[in-house]
Amino acid sequence: MERPIKIAYLGPEFTFTHLASLKKFGSSVSYVGCGTITDVFTEVEKSRADYGVVPIENSIEGAVNHTLDMFADSDLKICSEIYLEITHSLLSKKDNLNGIKKVYSKAEVFAQCRSWLEDNLYGVDLVEASSTAKAASIASNEKGSACIASEHAGKKYGLNVLYRGIEDSTHNVTRFLVIGKNDVRPTRHDKTSIMFSVKDRAGALHDMLVPFKKNGINLTKIESRPSKVRAWEYYFFVDLEGHARDAKVKRALEGLKHSASYVKVLGSYPVGSGV
Repeated sequence: MERPIKIAYLGPEFTFTHLASLKKFGSSVSYVGCGTITDVFTEVEKSRADYGVVPIENSIEGAVNHTLDMFADSDLKICSEIYLEITHSLLSKKDNLNGIKKVYSKAEVFAQCRSWLEDNLYGVDLVEASSTAKAASIASNEKGSACIASEHAGKKYGLNVLYRGIEDSTHNVTRFLVIGKNDVRPTRHDKTSIMFSVKDRAGALHDMLVPFKKNGINLTKIESRPSKVRAWEYYFFVDLEGHARDAKVKRALEGLKHSASYVKVLGSYPVGSGV
């Protein structure tokens, strides 16, 4: 008998990465929560999971650098992308704000709810947790505490919803990537992610982008990260419209390889539906 498909995700249960995984794969597959983004990559690389789901960027906070850095050494491919609208709730065993002395959540979540916290819980200790689900777990066992997490996490740990939608921006979306070992066929509505490094000379980055302009390819995202090999050397991560098998994308990538010191295609995959 064939085993069910297994999905590794940045856990534990009811983190936003878990909710993104459920949105993509549903409840008929097997899930394994991982403690770090590195662990998600490892589970897939060692074939203990078929696919992994990791966060890559948030519309407010920007790129998730840990995920970007993992692609430098991993041979895994990006197979799909997931967009999840993020809404934060204040949860507690208490039924009001009186007596709350600590709030637990991730540092990024505190940043996304800064104005609400200053207006409603000014002076309360904000304590960082490894995940929003972990924050909910702690708040469920500690008097005088609350957490910022999803309502799903609140239900799991028996917490009351004190306030919904406390994020400062009304359009808070996180993009997640599905990683696996296989390439994905073209669908006519695709995106390709690449990384490259440039030679240390004046105008090098400009020259890297010229092949895309010549071939009429739209670049939808560009990020830079230190190479961690030599000081002041960087990798550039680029998302572009089209599939790596498309003729014009092939031409652009060939042009890039002539000028770049390193080029790697991270994957071509269907464009995800936004929210």
